[in-house]
This record gives sequence, structure tokens and C-alpha cells, in this order.
Amino acid sequence: MNYNFDEIINRRNTNSIKWDEADSPDILPMWVADMDFKTAPEITAALENRISHGIFGYSKTPIAFFEAVIMWWKKRHGFSLQKEWILPVAGVIPAMSAAIRSLTEKGDRIIIQPPVYNHFYSTIENCGREIVENNLIYNDGFYTIDFEDLEKKAADPKTKLLVLCNPHNPIGRVWTKEELNQIAVICKKHAVVVLSDEIHSDLVLSEETHIPFASLDHSLMGNSITFSSISKTFNLAGLQVGYVFTNNQEFYDGLKSVLIMQEMELLSPFAITALITAYEKGEPWLEALKLYVYENFLFLNEYIERELPSVKVMQLQATYLVWLDIRSYKLSSDQVAQKLFDNQNLWVNSGTMYGKAGEGFLRINIACQKKIMQDGLQRIKRELSGH
Repeated sequence: MNYNFDEIINRRNTNSIKWDEADSPDILPMWVADMDFKTAPEITAALENRISHGIFGYSKTPIAFFEAVIMWWKKRHGFSLQKEWILPVAGVIPAMSAAIRSLTEKGDRIIIQPPVYNHFYSTIENCGREIVENNLIYNDGFYTIDFEDLEKKAADPKTKLLVLCNPHNPIGRVWTKEELNQIAVICKKHAVVVLSDEIHSDLVLSEETHIPFASLDHSLMGNSITFSSISKTFNLAGLQVGYVFTNNQEFYDGLKSVLIMQEMELLSPFAITALITAYEKGEPWLEALKLYVYENFLFLNEYIERELPSVKVMQLQATYLVWLDIRSYKLSSDQVAQKLFDNQNLWVNSGTMYGKAGEGFLRINIACQKKIMQDGLQRIKRELSGH
């Protein structure tokens, strides 16, 4: 089947956070991780069929939900899950919050690896825990993990968790098996539990391979909880559906008890229908999407290399979020982002949203039609070419 990702869909006045948050209708939003493409037609058809029933009462999660998750991870990532490890949740961040509450006490320390997804910061702070930063090492357009610093911070008895972004947002890295093993060994040694956010696991665009953290050696696997969803993969964030899995019964029971206490254990009938359909029928659409997004990246990379050679583009291994190095300009990330907003009506994310380690960078969302992306790039050129 052919999918028309070039079709421009008017999302204004649909209560879209991405398109309706700004006061001005002239703002071009390329910020929040939300795609401008219609989801797979099979998912739309399944949801329409469910709506036609006309009754939308409380729904239990059927066995087909678990079977779809198990099938997907085996087929896409070569990892065998068991139903007894899986907990359906209404979203990755709410589930992560529940995991933090079940595994730590107020005042405990949690490691993150900036520049990293901004909600890691707010979630940890909202739980009353202390953030410990293990900043990634940036060298010549590539990020690596500072394992010496990680070991030092994991050794602190007050450090209880590491929140891992795998693949990593916003830098677009796919961690290798060797890197993940090293993280796992350090954390196991110091009794630090790994919470692995793998929401972008299906959006690996290069020749890299996503390695599920839970697929590591069995003795290391039990020291982790994995979080994932269809929301980024199939542009279904508004349906609020996800799942977590762990083979550690103590972690499973603790997390489940918090979810029940917070009354978060039930999914909507639409969330259930969408996930089952996405995993059973959405693969052709996903493959076409990834090709389109990667073509967008190649165009962006070539355009910036030609028109804005002072800007460096991080090679995009995964996600649809491009990380731009603008340190050659004598302005802060916040200043550049604000100038783009004020002067060019372009909304991108300042790198400092992802921690102090993001200073000197911008994040731009390229999961949009080529025409829209080209418009955004021209606005960036107009602003930066004058500096």
C-alpha cells in the first residue's frame, strides 16, 4: 500500500498542543514530539469500527493486548516476553512516576544522562527525589557515556535508580549492546535499578539495531523495568496507552500496587483497540514512515551543510528529533530559540530544556511533510545567516 505522507493536514483548531498552543496562527511548530502524519489507516478503521458500537464503558485489557505486545517485541527486536511480566499503563511518564514511588523514598537520588528528555527532570522532582546528572560526553558531533562518572555516582548509597533513555532523546543515539552491558554491570554492582524508557525503540532509522535493555544477560535483566508504547511509533499519544515489563516479581508487584492506588490500571477501549491493531497490522505503514522521515533528515543535513555550514547536525540513528549544534553563534540556545520564535514565527526547542548540558543546541521535529520542513529550514536560515 502507498501512504501519502506529503499530504498536509490542517491541525489548527483541533485542540492540538503542537499547533494550537501558540497565540499566533502564523507560528510554525517544530517542537513537541508529535508527528503531523495521519496514523496507519488500519488503526483508523479499527477505531471507527469500535466507535460504531456506541457504548464505551469500563474496559478490561484482553489477552489479545498482551499477545500483540509479545509478538511485536519478538518480531521487531528478537526479544521473548512473557505475559506475566507485562503491565498495561496509561502512558510512559505516569508509569515511570509510579515506578519511582514504588522503588524509592523521598530524598533518594536518581541518575539521568543529560542532555535528556525534559520530563525526566519534572517527574523525578514531582516525586520528591533528587536528580543526579551523569552528563553525556560530546566530542566531534557524537555523544558517548561517561562511565567513570556513572560509576562514581552509582556508588553513592543514596542513589537508587538510573533512568535510561534507549534510544536517546534528544540526541538520537542508539546505544550499543556493549554500552548497555556496561551500564547494567555498574548498576547491578551498586544496587541501582534501571528504568529503561524505550518509547522510541521502533523508530531506529539507520543501520543500527535497537537492543532492549531487558535482553541483556539474565542476571542483569532482573535489575530493570522497561517502559514502551505505540504513542511515538504510530502518532497516537492522545490515546494515552503504554505498557511496562519486568521479570522481577518484586518490582512488578510494587509497581502494580502504586498503579492501583493511583487508579491508573484501566485503559480506554480505544487505547486497547489501537495497540492491538497497530502491532498486528501497522508494520507496513511504520516501514514507509521511517523511510520518509529518514529522507527528511537527509534533506535537512544536506541543506544545513550547504546553507548554514556553521551549524552541525547530529547523525540521526533513531527518533524523528534532530539535534543541532549552534555553538558557533555567540548566543545562548534560549536566545536563538526565542529569536526564531519572535522573528521567524518558528517554534523549536532550546537545548537547555534538556538540562544545562544542552546549552549550545536546538531540537527540531522533522516528522512533518517535506514542504513544512523546507519552510522551517528556510526560517532558520533567514535568522542565522545574519549572525
